[in-house]
Amino acid sequence: MIVAIHQPNFIPWLGYFYKIAKADVFVLLDDVQYTKNSFINRNRIKTPQGKLWLTIPVIHSGQFGQLINEVKIQNPGRSLNKIIKSIESNYIKAPFFDEVFNIVETGLIQTDNLAEINEAMIVEILGYLGVGTRIIRSSDLAINETNSSHRLVKICEVLGAKTYLSGFGSSNYQENEVFVKAGIKSEVYDFIHPEYTQLWGEFTHSLSILDVLFNLRDTKLKKLLGV
Repeated sequence: MIVAIHQPNFIPWLGYFYKIAKADVFVLLDDVQYTKNSFINRNRIKTPQGKLWLTIPVIHSGQFGQLINEVKIQNPGRSLNKIIKSIESNYIKAPFFDEVFNIVETGLIQTDNLAEINEAMIVEILGYLGVGTRIIRSSDLAINETNSSHRLVKICEVLGAKTYLSGFGSSNYQENEVFVKAGIKSEVYDFIHPEYTQLWGEFTHSLSILDVLFNLRDTKLKKLLGV
């Protein structure tokens, strides 16, 4: 069994979904400390003026050290509606606007919990792409390890994983010897970002997957993901 683990990011880039598609189980690491101004509450889309950050404003005051699944959204109704309108105005001319915009409206559920929003969007997109990877939350596993590498290994052990699929930056924090000792094979996923026809001129890399969805037919996208 192949397991991949990552924080529940906000409408993540294509590489995030590539990693999900390559795993049998994908764990949303929702019970670790929230990082301010990271991809957990924001991501980029493309506009006529270039890249634009879509940011979900969250409550920071008095919340130092809060876990991702504890993060609350500021004025969720107004904040999410603003994001929906921004997506609509910048992609309404995209070839697959109608079907993908329906995903956006469905996935951006009315809740004040950031992790729930992110999970809902991820699940909606996976459903659209026909990716059948099992999605679970780390908080449901009740893992108490505080060391990051030991925590990842423990999650893999609980799920019966033989292989852990890690990201490009894993060498900066991952202690590979911990995986070796546990008898778990650690692999870095092999993703090369494709270029495709976008709106608004020259190609821009590593945007939210929404840009790919709006511009590329789902059958071609499934082929890129290997599903």
